[in-house]
Amino acid sequence: MTVYSLRPQPDAPVPETAMVMAAGLGKRMRPLTATRPKPLVEIAGKTLIDHTIGHLRDAGVKRAVVNVHYLADQMEAHLRARATDLEVMISDERRQLMETGGGIVQARELIGDAPFLCVNSDNLWIDGPTDAIRQLAARWDDARMDALLLLVPLARANCHRGHGDFRMDPFGRITERRKPGRLAPFVYIGVSILSPRIIRDWPEGPFSTNLFFTRALEAGRLWGVVHQGLWFDVGTPAAIGEAEAVLAEM
Repeated sequence: MTVYSLRPQPDAPVPETAMVMAAGLGKRMRPLTATRPKPLVEIAGKTLIDHTIGHLRDAGVKRAVVNVHYLADQMEAHLRARATDLEVMISDERRQLMETGGGIVQARELIGDAPFLCVNSDNLWIDGPTDAIRQLAARWDDARMDALLLLVPLARANCHRGHGDFRMDPFGRITERRKPGRLAPFVYIGVSILSPRIIRDWPEGPFSTNLFFTRALEAGRLWGVVHQGLWFDVGTPAAIGEAEAVLAEM
């Protein structure tokens, strides 16, 4: 029987670079995305991308690589105006939307050769007792992990209509992806630390990061951390109202 050391390292450094996924079409958010990209949709008085940039800044991240495609000029202008204290580099996908996995591949030279954060920009989370990014950093073990995902229990996935994504053992190792027709107890909320080792043998054209996650899962190198705060799946206009109502009660 293999015994894992689970002791977090609270002083562990946060990755200096974050890959911020901001190139999607936002079809489920229409009509709000008819004239603006989804990361520029506002919730609780602030755009989704600004919520994300704020988390990166608070955690001490030094630079953000942001991929852009739909209404890319708006995204670039917004980032130039807002992210003045965070170095922002653009990975331009105007010619072809590469999806999440393809977006990482295209940006790999900007990301560099150290473990990096990967964050969905259309994501809304509220930190609990511990900063979620620092919580990930404290649990990162480069010798054991290729990917460390921030998860939330399905029962605490606000506004989420899915059935969960993963099963995880008591040590934090992800053991199984949800099977069709069944529930899984944990939802991946679009925040992770990834090793550059994961960027290999990719297919041509657009593809999902699920390819990388599946490989890591099969190798026993896909791990998870349970988020201690709130998370909201704000994929539709209706979900914005639901999320704002919860936030207003806080």
